[in-house]
Amino acid sequence: MEKALGGEKRVSRLKHYSSDQKILIVGDGDGDFSFSLALAMAFGSGTNLLATSLDTYVALTIKYRNAESNIMELKRLGGTVLQGVDVKTMKFHTELKNRRFDRIVFNFPHSGFKGRETELHVINSHKELVAGFFSNECHLLRHCGEIHVSHKTGHPYDRWDLEHLASQSSLVLIEKVGFHKEDYPGYNQKRGDGIKCDEPFNLDPCCTFKFKISEAGSGLTGSRTMKQIEELDLCKLSI
Repeated sequence: MEKALGGEKRVSRLKHYSSDQKILIVGDGDGDFSFSLALAMAFGSGTNLLATSLDTYVALTIKYRNAESNIMELKRLGGTVLQGVDVKTMKFHTELKNRRFDRIVFNFPHSGFKGRETELHVINSHKELVAGFFSNECHLLRHCGEIHVSHKTGHPYDRWDLEHLASQSSLVLIEKVGFHKEDYPGYNQKRGDGIKCDEPFNLDPCCTFKFKISEAGSGLTGSRTMKQIEELDLCKLSI
């Protein structure tokens, strides 16, 4: 944690994230909201956090034994929680469409257990989910912001080809770093589907892939808001 100097606002940090960033955390790997809560606890506040899940509140409380208590504590700390949010259409959500974020986090995206992870139809299902996520999140991202996707590496997960999926939404990989659960005290990754939905899954090996909007990308140019254009100008001035 960084202390305030000369009356300035104190900034708290946890790994890649800080309390002065507006952060959107998307479901799946944060199924019981334990990752979001880990950030809020580290910051001492959740006022800069918005966490979503595809599941409804009732489904969450059935699937995850700690979901209700985690949500209550996250809200107590000032965090915003939205249920029933589909990552493939969330840019149209009434609570999200006019917001922009400094960091958008999707930990371990997974479209569900529909066969072996090595089967082509399963891989394609996962890729469709991630592609839909990228195409939506680039509209919710501040121009200087970053999209973080934590993902298992090695076979068959490398076949998802995150870089290519991101490029289809004018996003470019800027960094790939190892993901370590112990960096986020209290985080408990969940399978999220099936009868073992509340059980953890193996995280090794895995990395966090960091993406930014490509300066050369033109796919979003026509839909940029004036605010995003102003942010782009400010980014260039700060370089």
